[in-house]
Amino acid sequence: MKFELQYTDSKSNARAGLITTDHGQIQTPIFMPVGTVGSVKAVHLHELKEDIKAQIILGNTYHLYLRPGLDVLEQAGGLHKFNGFDRPMLTDSGGFQVFSLTGIRKMREEGVEFQSHIDGSRHMFTPERVIDIERTIGADIMMAFDECTPGTAEYKYAKESMERTHRWLDRCWKRFQETEPKYGYSQALFPIVQGCIYPDLRRQSAEYIASKEADGNAIGGLAVGEPTEKMYEMIELTNEILPKDKPRYLMGVGTPMNILEAIERGVDMFDCVMPTRNGRNGMLFTKNGIMNMKNKKWENDFSPIEEDGDSYVDTAYSKAYLRHLFHAQELLAMQIASIHNLSFYLWLVGEARKHIIEGDYTSWKATMMKRVSTRL
Repeated sequence: MKFELQYTDSKSNARAGLITTDHGQIQTPIFMPVGTVGSVKAVHLHELKEDIKAQIILGNTYHLYLRPGLDVLEQAGGLHKFNGFDRPMLTDSGGFQVFSLTGIRKMREEGVEFQSHIDGSRHMFTPERVIDIERTIGADIMMAFDECTPGTAEYKYAKESMERTHRWLDRCWKRFQETEPKYGYSQALFPIVQGCIYPDLRRQSAEYIASKEADGNAIGGLAVGEPTEKMYEMIELTNEILPKDKPRYLMGVGTPMNILEAIERGVDMFDCVMPTRNGRNGMLFTKNGIMNMKNKKWENDFSPIEEDGDSYVDTAYSKAYLRHLFHAQELLAMQIASIHNLSFYLWLVGEARKHIIEGDYTSWKATMMKRVSTRL
């Protein structure tokens, strides 16, 4: 994997770059649709590629390990061959999912023992095992196994958790160096910065992660219960330390406003379930604000979902029709809303890139923040 930093905004830390993988190039800043079990919910492959124009998607190690399982994925030739997405893919390490299984997991230095949420069967994730699983899944970018500390964690626990994450990273790094990709193309490994909301821990973690000189770096443990301003503070602090010539990935974030703020602070890559999850429940993100498509106010509104007919949406559908589909509990409602929201997110980061290149990101962002946060 290669990263070329192409432009930097003169009034902020916003960046535009180019990531090159064996499955294609990714223009940054970029949003990655979440394909948890190898599919982006309610979205066909051709819609993902042609309508949404996804340059990279994310898969989940925990879920893919449980279903369909490693044997199926290896027989298929990896996740790219299994789901047909021939562009870059990233896999998280499953750390967030495992640590969210409160009550059905046991953590120790070796790793984490957990019960499947599907059938209660017992499994063990160690740093070495996770690297082996991600090799089998075959994503272009793999994440190191970490502990995702809650945003409300006390200092003592946050410090112990961060130090454990660093020890696990050493084991991940060793296993990564000892093993080879399985399917004839290269894979990169990103370590993850932790440290909760404590500046000294975030600095320490960022320095440790930077010392690995990996192809890219991730910022984890944010948008997990901490105040939004604390999140922005930790992003800014961390990016002062992480190398400028490597991509920076903010995990699991977030709202359009979060993304614009994080881009201004030097983040290059994002993922979040919000556009699809909220979309399936009737919430649409647009360049003029947020709409609840179940509200009665749209019942007789026959105008397009996006008034200006932007190229990122299909203007064939009216607000009234989409409201009707949601109230009729038609599956098409979830499909239309998911495609719309993902298209908007990709449009938003694309516009951010354009304005970084044009040199007016800060002023454009100020205008967009007001627009995208409006409740329509």
